[in-house]
Amino acid sequence: MFEFITLSNKCKSCNESNHLVKWGKGGVMKTLGNIIWFIFIGLWSAIYFCFAGLILCITIIGIPFGKQCFKLAKLVLLPFGKKVKTNFDKHPIANIIWLILFGWEGALMYLIVSLIFCITIIGIPFGKQCFKLAVLSLIPFGAKIN
Repeated sequence: MFEFITLSNKCKSCNESNHLVKWGKGGVMKTLGNIIWFIFIGLWSAIYFCFAGLILCITIIGIPFGKQCFKLAKLVLLPFGKKVKTNFDKHPIANIIWLILFGWEGALMYLIVSLIFCITIIGIPFGKQCFKLAVLSLIPFGAKIN
C-alpha cells in the first residue's frame, strides 16, 4: 500500500540501498493503528477486562468466565492485525451463559462505538476493530485469536 524510501535498509533481493523498499503487508499501518488504539482505547479497556477477570476468578464457578475476560483484554490491547475465529459449538452451554450474563452488553457497547467510529472516514479502521471485538465479546468460548 505504501512505499517508503529507506537509505539505511538494504533490499533483500539485490543488496542495494538506493531504491524503494516495501514494508510488509500493511505493517506500518497496523503498528500506527495499534499505537493510536493503545493510547486512546486499548489500555483502558484492557484494564477494565483484567479487573473484571480478577473479580470473576475469585469464585471457582467464575474462573472460566474470568479466563474469557483475559482473552478479551489480550485482544483489546492491540487488535490491529489479529483475526478472530469463533466456534460456538465447542462450548455451547458456556457461550449461552456468557451471552445472557455478559455478552450482549459488551457486544452492544462495541456495536454502538463501531457505528460512531464508522460515521467518520478516519474512524473506519477503528470501527472495524470494534466489530471484531463485538463478535468476540458475544461468544468468546471456543474462539481462536490469530
